[in-house]
Amino acid sequence: MVGVSAAPTGEGLEVRVRLFAMLRERAGRDSVQLTLHHGATVADAITALGAREELRELLQRLPVRMAVNREYADTDTVLQAGDELALIPPVSGGSSPSGRVHARVSAEPLSAGELERVVADPDAGALVTFQGVTRSVDRLEYEAYAEMAEQKLAALAQRCLDEHGLRRIAVEHRVGTVPRGEPSVVVAVSAAHREEAFAGARAAIDRLKQELPIWKREGPGASDWVTGG
Repeated sequence: MVGVSAAPTGEGLEVRVRLFAMLRERAGRDSVQLTLHHGATVADAITALGAREELRELLQRLPVRMAVNREYADTDTVLQAGDELALIPPVSGGSSPSGRVHARVSAEPLSAGELERVVADPDAGALVTFQGVTRSVDRLEYEAYAEMAEQKLAALAQRCLDEHGLRRIAVEHRVGTVPRGEPSVVVAVSAAHREEAFAGARAAIDRLKQELPIWKREGPGASDWVTGG
């Protein structure tokens, strides 16, 4: 958990801070601009944010993760002018050059059939598809640090492909409002044999829930954001 106290002094270093889910709502905006002293670290930026009345209490108790320019970072990471710092509340990586990995975060409805076509391979003897579908409530609302989420989604998909000997893998996650009965996430994999296909699909959805900066809540009227996926 990151603690905060007084804002650092000094000027000269401009950084943009991206806010998500409960942090965005508390601040009333999705980003803030900070002026810090040269040589300032991520910890200094969080301290400056904690001096703001609307964010102080939340930052004092919330175990956030930090990312600088879409890569996870530590509190002692030194910031440079023009950096983008993202504060990521608790959470549960495009296509690869080879064309064997597809990853996307989108506000559009997802199609399992389309992803099955993406992973079709003449050397595959098995194809497994998983859909995570909204249930029990009328809708779920998803929010993501989309640019970073696509990068992380592609990276974890590549790991699953390498570790389980998959032929191809495609993973898509939806953001925005997802009505009941529609998928919020789809994973499709192809492999030579069913054992690899099942294991690769399972690994992908498990890692997605743990690693992606995506959050959900039960529609706009709900108050709590929880791990997405």
